[in-house]
Amino acid sequence: MSKKLYPVILCGGSGTRLWPLSRDMYPKQFVDLGNGRSLFKDTLARTRGISQEAPFIVCNQEHRFYVGAALQENGTQGNIILEPAPRNTAPAIALAAFAARERDDALLLVLPSDHIIKDGERFAVAVHEACAVAEQGSIITFGITPAAPETGFGYIRQGMPIASGIVSVERFVEKPDLPTATAMLKQGGYSWNSGMFLFKASTYLDELRRYAPDIHTACEQAWEQRTVDHDFIRPGKDAFLSSPANSIDYAVMEHTAKAAVMPLSIRWSDMGSWEAFYEEALPNEEGNVCTGDVIVQDARNCYLHGTSRLIAALGIEDVAVVETRDAVLVGKRAQLQDVKKIVAELKRRNRSEYRQHPRVFRPWGSYESLAVGARFQVKRITVNPGAQLSLQMHYHRAEHWVVVSGTAEVTNGETLRLYTENQSTYIPLGTVHRLKNPGTIPLEIIEIQSGSYLGEDDIVRLDDVYGRKE
Repeated sequence: MSKKLYPVILCGGSGTRLWPLSRDMYPKQFVDLGNGRSLFKDTLARTRGISQEAPFIVCNQEHRFYVGAALQENGTQGNIILEPAPRNTAPAIALAAFAARERDDALLLVLPSDHIIKDGERFAVAVHEACAVAEQGSIITFGITPAAPETGFGYIRQGMPIASGIVSVERFVEKPDLPTATAMLKQGGYSWNSGMFLFKASTYLDELRRYAPDIHTACEQAWEQRTVDHDFIRPGKDAFLSSPANSIDYAVMEHTAKAAVMPLSIRWSDMGSWEAFYEEALPNEEGNVCTGDVIVQDARNCYLHGTSRLIAALGIEDVAVVETRDAVLVGKRAQLQDVKKIVAELKRRNRSEYRQHPRVFRPWGSYESLAVGARFQVKRITVNPGAQLSLQMHYHRAEHWVVVSGTAEVTNGETLRLYTENQSTYIPLGTVHRLKNPGTIPLEIIEIQSGSYLGEDDIVRLDDVYGRKE
């Protein structure tokens, strides 16, 4: 392999089919899967087995701190490119391609951030075997050998051999119905379309210019107008928003003569539904998958996922229950794909549950609302070691802080003081203040807010080490 290989990790999706665990502001790729794991962190780990180059990570600007925190926790460097708003995969990949083209026209390995690959070593070998063909100008997609007549995936009809293990793409097939999918598997020569790609940056941009010139022009202008904001690269907003929203499949792959597919027999899942989580978890003898605090009696073939309280299941079959602190989903497993209809209804009613998770992440840590009433709110705030909130003030609320664990360095007006476990302080309305964790363990405090208005927009930032302007 003569050219450098840069992973491109796409983080633009919201994962509405995994509500209530996944939300608009807390998409599925960042959700904690236990033991500090997430789909995004697993993807980062997968790239380290393939390339030592820092990956390009394209994400919604609203999710930038999830990405930054994950990179820090994994001790990984990354080039974080922020989309002002989602425009699907073709524009997102174009931004990374313009960046990579400046680095000796590098090879790009495009990976969604919400996949599971159990055969990581075999996938790494396949990527390196495909690099020589990609260097010759092919746009390679990795096709997964179907394990069943799945109707939730697109398919690729394999064509003539190009190189060892790589064939041309005869055609792409939209998500089929069950009889069509069954017939294709019986015929053979079809792969699932995984959404993973390998190509030279210049090859992709040339084909994008040929078949989707409006996307190419908008993204080129957006890249030329980019600014650097702390650890983030911000493309020109107006230029990027002028780009049509389209996938790489529709914009390029279904038109280009350079499309090739490398069929792979690996254990892969796009984790796009609760049913995928059920299958990935390997059900027990009764067919049940239980996560969290769960008690089961006479239940069969159920998916039971709890995060904050006990789930007791009695005499049910083929049912899914997914519990979070602010919402519970109950439904037949066969109908879980329709959870997006629930999300749409929540959005129509302007309910916060479709958008925001109870735990909100920030570059310094996180906070979670524990109780809300007339003129008061109670929050649990966790500040990472060495991190600090902005120097700020509020016009409408006062705050009372109680240290639960760790050490807090508190700026309260003209006073700077350390507080430890079981100590507290009061921040009067209108007082300039800051909270910092000077220690080596997480700082946890309980914050009691009181006042006429308790919205998050009642924050006047006077100084912020993370460069936040909003």
